[in-house]
Amino acid sequence: MTTRRDVLLGAIAASAVSRARWAIAGPSQPSTPVNFAIPPGACDCHTHIHGDPARFPWFDGRVYTPELASPEEMKALHQALHMQRVVIVTPSVYGTDNAATLFGMKARGSDARGVAVIGPNNSDAELDAMAKAGVRGVRVNLATGGINDPEEAKRRFNAAVNRAKDRGWHVQVYTNASMIPLIKETFVAAPVPVVFDHFGGIQAAAGLQQPGFPELVGLVKSGNTYVKISGAYRASTLAPNYDDVVPFAKALIAANPDRIIWGTDWPHPDSVTPPGRKTSDVTPLLQIDDGRLLNQLAVWEPDAAVRKRILVDNPARLYKF
Repeated sequence: MTTRRDVLLGAIAASAVSRARWAIAGPSQPSTPVNFAIPPGACDCHTHIHGDPARFPWFDGRVYTPELASPEEMKALHQALHMQRVVIVTPSVYGTDNAATLFGMKARGSDARGVAVIGPNNSDAELDAMAKAGVRGVRVNLATGGINDPEEAKRRFNAAVNRAKDRGWHVQVYTNASMIPLIKETFVAAPVPVVFDHFGGIQAAAGLQQPGFPELVGLVKSGNTYVKISGAYRASTLAPNYDDVVPFAKALIAANPDRIIWGTDWPHPDSVTPPGRKTSDVTPLLQIDDGRLLNQLAVWEPDAAVRKRILVDNPARLYKF
């Protein structure tokens, strides 16, 4: 008799075969068990789907090409982490085509929400359809494309706000921390919630007073800004426990625990094409142990009630689960 587990494992195997033409290692799965109780309704607030390019073509202007990562593999990840809910974010490799994200959301049903990347060519009707499907925000990715001009950053942010505000969406920003003080007042004036990816783009080695982090803490205190304490490995130089990130996580949580959310950043794309290779060459996914990554949350916040706010209550409010 075929069980649901057999079906899942078969789907993962089929995905791996399909991926063999394009990929090198594949997306990681947790090797460390979760060591604290995960509350019902917990949400991984930052993931991506990389679909088969025959069905979901890459954006011609991308700066890297990732390995594939399927909804079935994501489901296996979340079963291991005891995560019921997920937020899928359109990565830069798709430009403003959100089809792969919507595909991943549909596979997870009512437990999934999405964050889209949009531009002038995305019609209002298209955005309305995405809202109906569960999209709850717009991402402005300044970091991957190397946007360091504050005027261009403000232009892109305000364009996203104008499309998001009438739909009750938020605007999610991926940037280097040094950009935050340059356009802080633009974030303060936003009529929608603002969400910063990956600790606001800080680098732990630069310390708590690095440009952008005090301003980020102030924005979190204000109440209109959320921060994803996600992708700790992107900020840290101390793998595998990311000990240098601890004071940053604690400072953000202390600033306003009702504005902190958590995410894996699975399947952990490496957005830098290695020297000597073309952007169309497949760049291996980073091999991150998401069980160990999740276990750091209990170090950053020992109080189970506060962790429930981070994992369940805050995502439910922001993404309207």
